[in-house]
Amino acid sequence: MKRGNIGPRVALAVLFGAALSIAAQATGKIHGVVTDPAGSPLSAGTISLYEGAMTSATVEPKYTFQVDGSGAYKGDVAPGTYTLVFRSPTTPKEKVVDQIDNVKVTANADTAQDDDMSRADYIAKLSPEDRKNLEATKAKNAEILKENSTIKNLNADLAKAREDRGAKNFADAAALMQRDAAIKPDEPLIMVELGEAQLGLKQYSDAEATLQKGITLETATKKPNADVLGAAGNSLGEAYGSEAKIPEAQAAYDAAAKANPSGAAMYFSNEAIVMDRNNQLDATVAAADRAIAVDPSKPIPYYLKGKALINKATIDPATKKIVAPPGTAEAYQKYLDLAPTGPFANDAKQVLAELNQTQSTSYKAAKKH
Repeated sequence: MKRGNIGPRVALAVLFGAALSIAAQATGKIHGVVTDPAGSPLSAGTISLYEGAMTSATVEPKYTFQVDGSGAYKGDVAPGTYTLVFRSPTTPKEKVVDQIDNVKVTANADTAQDDDMSRADYIAKLSPEDRKNLEATKAKNAEILKENSTIKNLNADLAKAREDRGAKNFADAAALMQRDAAIKPDEPLIMVELGEAQLGLKQYSDAEATLQKGITLETATKKPNADVLGAAGNSLGEAYGSEAKIPEAQAAYDAAAKANPSGAAMYFSNEAIVMDRNNQLDATVAAADRAIAVDPSKPIPYYLKGKALINKATIDPATKKIVAPPGTAEAYQKYLDLAPTGPFANDAKQVLAELNQTQSTSYKAAKKH
């Protein structure tokens, strides 16, 4: 509840009055946590302290402390015996949510006094309907805690599986994810991680089915994760390509780029590699061009494009010279411009020499879409 203009002045008057009365004696402290009957912290409300026995809820308390977001309260008080009262933000002044009698605060000590509403005497005061609701809440909370514990363990397993894949321990990663998939078969991350481990083991058919399931599960979530869908589609494209399923591989890479545009350059570059392995010359050029269009700063797509084009070259019967398709020399030259000492630099130089081309920098990369 928002305070009006008068509230702060009244509060100051109480504080100054308290300071004058305590000044001549040692003070004590009190602290605690307020929890509801189900054991959950209450993140709002007030703890009030009344001197001695509280004869009426309308009597002004001597101290009032705000409960913070974690259910905790604390404050400095004069030594004495108090009645502790908790009110929620909506509790009327003449009502209380809970009351604890005979709270003793001693000088120069910090008294711990929780307001635990799961205690037997509080539960006994609840109506039968409230007790029924409380049992349902406890059961639901127990399920949530169990689920949270399971998720924590699964996340640790995912981290371990990724570590194993990084070390090429694909069998260990696959075994761990297969175990977790049996526990939580509807978790997309587990399916994608399992599929990538199966891909590492060259179990391509299994990887295809598992990765596709991961994609389906992730797509069905309220807010699909673009990185997960992109990674899964990228791995699915490699799995299909490893079985020479060309149209399926191309569709998987396209889907990965659509789901996660920020990774499109990498996905199309990987597609060009897979198409090159399958000796799909036109498909290699197409994928390389798409990678270049997204990010013209990466050298590998230019090399793959040049390699695919040179494999389509012919020999001029009259001159006996190599006649390469348009763009061949430019692709090799751009690769050299970007990676003059790269792993394919010597091959690029040799091809250019055979084509009787001078090494220039006139080639213009495709603009980004």
